[in-house]
Amino acid sequence: MNNLLHDDPFDLQARLAAVSKRDAWRRRERRDGPVNPHVSVEGQALLSFVSNDYLGLAGDTRLVEAWTRGAQIYGVGAAASHLLGGHTPAHEALEDSLADWVGAERALLFSTGYMANLAVVTALAGRGWTVFENRRNHASLIDAVTLSRSRRVRYRDTGDLETRLAAHQSGHGFIVTDGVFSMDGDVAPVADLARYAQAHHLGLIVDDAHALGVIGPAGAGTLAEAHLSPRGGIALVGTLGKALGVLGAFVAGTADLIEALIQTARPYVYTTAVPPALALATAEAVRIARAEEFRRTRLMEHIAFFRAQAAALGLRLEPSRTAIQPLIIGSNRATMDAAQRLRRAGLLVGAVRPPTVPAGQGRLRITLSAAHQIADIERLLAALAQLPVVSA
Repeated sequence: MNNLLHDDPFDLQARLAAVSKRDAWRRRERRDGPVNPHVSVEGQALLSFVSNDYLGLAGDTRLVEAWTRGAQIYGVGAAASHLLGGHTPAHEALEDSLADWVGAERALLFSTGYMANLAVVTALAGRGWTVFENRRNHASLIDAVTLSRSRRVRYRDTGDLETRLAAHQSGHGFIVTDGVFSMDGDVAPVADLARYAQAHHLGLIVDDAHALGVIGPAGAGTLAEAHLSPRGGIALVGTLGKALGVLGAFVAGTADLIEALIQTARPYVYTTAVPPALALATAEAVRIARAEEFRRTRLMEHIAFFRAQAAALGLRLEPSRTAIQPLIIGSNRATMDAAQRLRRAGLLVGAVRPPTVPAGQGRLRITLSAAHQIADIERLLAALAQLPVVSA
């Protein structure tokens, strides 16, 4: 069969060559077996510090059993959107549990955190609205603001936000931020943001993807830690594939907010519901995360130990009290070299480069878990101390 089109109509070869030239090439690797600190990747046994499984729940047998029960009851898929026959008691019970956990009137399930952010921002904002967005927000929030066709105002920190709010003309709008910034690990000052939002008659949306399960009373997130809840003009986005170890996301807020999303949010209306079996497994993960405080205690002990020992070794960590511990390296090439040296020592650590982070701020993104042992962290520290770029 003859190909009537040009061999490369999308200019793919040039695009890929440009990625390779700036040392930004990404490569998928096959992990065999379940999530665990000790993994097999492409046949190599490695100690992993790349997982977002902060509480060590992804391989918990109780979740496996709940998923199995759900599959026996409902089968393996929802087979339709929530509005066309895909909604089940399992979904509804999970939404109720999530709302209760974070102190909201209602919650609404989504397939991914990306979709949840697209849904809540695009459904709430539009032409004529102003969205104040932290410059370090996740890509899903950046894309969501673009798609909303609202006016975007980016800010660096609270001081910069105050200046920009002072110049803001009255009108509809909101502030949107990560709760914990995924590449830096620091916690957003949500209490300050809530005060600014109230003073300027704005809403506030917090994406708590990396905080839910880890921060706040019973792991309810950054809002709970700040003695706030997703009510009134505050909405919360939480993901289920990180500390909870499963898949999916939710938006929590007032009953009116959730009903507005059901009626108008395109990523909700036009998407197949997550499998009911997954909803049952997630409900079990929520129960465990709320009840088993020792998981958060152990994680915080690991974070404190790692940071204290790293400081003693002279390692230049970014300020972070969360499971995300970035070590800035610099250039793309130096970052990749550091990750490869660790790999040869049997350690799997993420190398993050632009455009995920600013140019010149390539880093090792070290993530800790309650499932790690102190001996695992000591092994990592010993290897980090041998890296020329950080020990100089």
